[in-house]
Amino acid sequence: MNIYEELVARGLIAQVTNEEEIKSMINSGKAKFYIGFDCTADSLTAGHFMALTLMKRLQLAGNRPFALIGGGTTMIGDPSGRTDMRKMLTKEDIDHNAECFKKQMERFIEFGEDKAQMVNNADWLMDLNYIELLREVGACFSVNNMLRAECYKQRMEKGLSFLEFNYMIMQSYDFYHLFKTYGCNMQFGGDDQWSNMLGGTELIRKKLGKDAHAMTITLLTDSQGKKMGKTAGNAVWLDPDKTSPYDFYQYWRNVGDSDVMKCIRMLTFLPLEEINEMDKWEGSELNRAKEILAFELTKMVHGDEEAQKAEKAAKAVFSGVGDNSNMPSTTLEESDFTDGKIDILSLLIKTGITKSRGEGRRLVDQGGISVDDKKVKDFALTFTKDQLNEKAIIIKKGKKIFHKVNA
Repeated sequence: MNIYEELVARGLIAQVTNEEEIKSMINSGKAKFYIGFDCTADSLTAGHFMALTLMKRLQLAGNRPFALIGGGTTMIGDPSGRTDMRKMLTKEDIDHNAECFKKQMERFIEFGEDKAQMVNNADWLMDLNYIELLREVGACFSVNNMLRAECYKQRMEKGLSFLEFNYMIMQSYDFYHLFKTYGCNMQFGGDDQWSNMLGGTELIRKKLGKDAHAMTITLLTDSQGKKMGKTAGNAVWLDPDKTSPYDFYQYWRNVGDSDVMKCIRMLTFLPLEEINEMDKWEGSELNRAKEILAFELTKMVHGDEEAQKAEKAAKAVFSGVGDNSNMPSTTLEESDFTDGKIDILSLLIKTGITKSRGEGRRLVDQGGISVDDKKVKDFALTFTKDQLNEKAIIIKKGKKIFHKVNA
């Protein structure tokens, strides 16, 4: 099976502009493609997984990836899928975030001469002259068409700033610049980016003529990616300092029954023949599928050793026996105690299980918090420093989140 057919079989392709041309370029290893990453945080998330694994699959097939860091576009903020305006970041913040992204991307793709290349659109967008930009590309965009774009609809309801309105032009200019400068002939992105990406294709066509072979756009199905990016209101980060390997493993171990095979097919590098056999699994067999998914993705991000530790810790916790030394843990400091005590609500915040005391109260009221397998019924429950010094406790939220605490 050729690589394009494999992408289709894994359920990764949503929309394309010219399938035969795309298929030919990808299967022959002639695609120079880019995927953009706006640097809104200092870590990639689980929501970026499809983009990262796609880049790896295509590079292994001989195609050349360009990881486009949105140092310039992050200054504006993409309105796609948003009901409010994004937080404005400083250039220093964006540069720091970009460096963090590259370190994490190196787990997936190989950078180097004639290999993957990282580019930053700040290098060309920040130096653009406004009048020159209007004259060069402004006439290529219809305001009527832009206002009909799906990416603007949600923002139009609450007010779309002129700053954000320019995002489509900036993203389109990226493809135009990459095509002219690097011969980049293809772009990939989430299906919520379709309008922005078509803008780039049309700009190249209008500026460089219909024979410019950059009219090839492929869209990843992104609805699953959006679901993957968050859990319990918090992002699932690839940075181990933000989401531990154990918590990362647990997130994937706890995906829904209806999603596990879809995630295995889209995100892992297991052979399709093996996955097709797993499609027949039902009932308790799906738990084994979830363990396979969790292990494969944790290994990809954190390495084999950390994946094995996380798997071992998870099995120990769920079985109630064995070594729990790899469970996420917090060691309290003197400043965490008041008169030698700490209450359960403070512990929930300290461990990151909840964000606020109000959230902790609701969980306790609903019977969602246990300590050493005993339901917490009183949110005034306290623990002394001596208690936690003598023996660690295990706080459990629901059935799936565990955290060890000692002093």
